[in-house]
Amino acid sequence: QVQLVESGGGSVQTGDSLTLSCVVSGHTFNAYAVSWFRQVPGKEREFVASISYGGGSIYYADFVKGRFAVSRENAKNTAYLRLNSLKPEDTATYFCASGRFTIAPMSLPEQKYDYWGQGTQVTVSS
Repeated sequence: QVQLVESGGGSVQTGDSLTLSCVVSGHTFNAYAVSWFRQVPGKEREFVASISYGGGSIYYADFVKGRFAVSRENAKNTAYLRLNSLKPEDTATYFCASGRFTIAPMSLPEQKYDYWGQGTQVTVSS
């Protein structure tokens, strides 16, 4: 059974940083891409970033470029999303997701993702 467990969310001030973690089990972690999404209640879930199986291909949504950084440690079955210079509009539940593909460009439909975590809440106050 594949499980993705996010952690690292919290309540911070504008300009602060957080590092989110996504631990994957039951899945050949180093063979597949991992992506991060976020969702605000009442709005559609949106793509944030993705990293390919080996880390060689990384994609970011336009709104995060230069502020967020995605990475992975295959030896620990863990992916990370570093959130820098946080803004109130970054407030959302952040999810990691994976599936049977090695690379995950932003154009990859959500329906292609087989596995999702439960999410971790990030709240940024001004």
